[in-house]
Amino acid sequence: MSSAAGTGRRRQDAVYRAGVYGRHPRVPTVYRALAREARRRLDARAYGYVAGGAGDEATQRADRTAFDHWSVVPRVLRDVSARDTSVELFGRRLPAPVLLGPVGALELVHPEADLAVARAAAAVGVPMVFSNQASVPMETTAAAMGDAPRWMQLYWSTSDELLESLLGRAEASGCDAVVVTLDTTMLGWRPRDLDLGHLPFALGKGIAQYTSDPVFRRLVEERAATTGAPRDPQPRPNLAAVRALVGMARAWPGPLVENLRSPLPRAAVETFLSIYSRPSITWADLAWLRERTRLPIVLKGVLHPDDARRAVDEGVDGLVVSTHGGRQVDRSIAALDALPDVVDAVADRVPVLFDSGVRSGADVLVAVALGARAVLLGRPYAWGLGVAGEDGVRQVVEDVLGEFDLTLGLTGHTAVDQLTREVLRRRP
Repeated sequence: MSSAAGTGRRRQDAVYRAGVYGRHPRVPTVYRALAREARRRLDARAYGYVAGGAGDEATQRADRTAFDHWSVVPRVLRDVSARDTSVELFGRRLPAPVLLGPVGALELVHPEADLAVARAAAAVGVPMVFSNQASVPMETTAAAMGDAPRWMQLYWSTSDELLESLLGRAEASGCDAVVVTLDTTMLGWRPRDLDLGHLPFALGKGIAQYTSDPVFRRLVEERAATTGAPRDPQPRPNLAAVRALVGMARAWPGPLVENLRSPLPRAAVETFLSIYSRPSITWADLAWLRERTRLPIVLKGVLHPDDARRAVDEGVDGLVVSTHGGRQVDRSIAALDALPDVVDAVADRVPVLFDSGVRSGADVLVAVALGARAVLLGRPYAWGLGVAGEDGVRQVVEDVLGEFDLTLGLTGHTAVDQLTREVLRRRP
């Protein structure tokens, strides 16, 4: 995106002009205040699910601390009046090196969930990576985006038939790539959720990609037909149990009253919990995946340079350096610390993307200077959704893009490809 004013100047101008009439931004423009406002508005389960990390959350802290190890060295007396923040990925010219990463169970933070995010992403022009654990089927979010770019996240299920169905639906929904998340073959140890006894998927939340899938629905019907009545002693019903059953009934397509009498909603949750991920996947499985989709395959969760080299040798089309936002392995290497070695190992054979710890446009610039082709934004837009729905997501994304544009120019640069490690200094 190139213009004399630039996205940053336009964003500032809109805010300051509105301020003349007493109107302020709907969500705070700095991450810490945004997260505080989201915490104030959301219930404990919703906030804990989005905010939480693995174990003592050391990895989550390290992902942020890693940014503090780098300083940008601005250059002066350069003509930066016209800037181009755009990048190209898989044949698409994007307005900036930013995508909206997959965040599951967004219905926890706002009733419009993924649909609100899709509309905001399309309005700004940045790609949205549809979550495998979405609250809205991919066909619905794709329809809301028009021709705007979208990708699809994939968890490797124990059902190959379900995987093939999800891949086919992603292609039919116009996705530009499939992002295979490798770091969640099992759910990480997440104390915030554990202390609340809260797993959204067990309540039927965040499983819309499954309940809308014909293969999954058949598996559910087969399970319901063979399982019969539960054998384990059932606890005395209470209000929480009733709410859980209603939530499961709402998650299954069809009239609520009928679903409350049907075994299918509960069978859907049990089926999901039994097949959603496969810990046994190995490098050998990538060939199977390659044969079943024409989409570029991007592996997410790569932190070791040897894994990066192996992935490229195996024919994948891109990588995402990620700690899953610090949600899977506590005491892991920070994603930003891993990024330079992965970039060097790949040697520009495929694009390397980055997530985990990105909170601002200045963070985007640092990650790009260290070699990332683009970054995936996560928690910031989820908090924006919780505070102000679609408008909140759109403002968060516009703020990040605006700050990136201004930081690019203020450091003496006019295009993304000018950002290299020479722009940075490692702090002692």
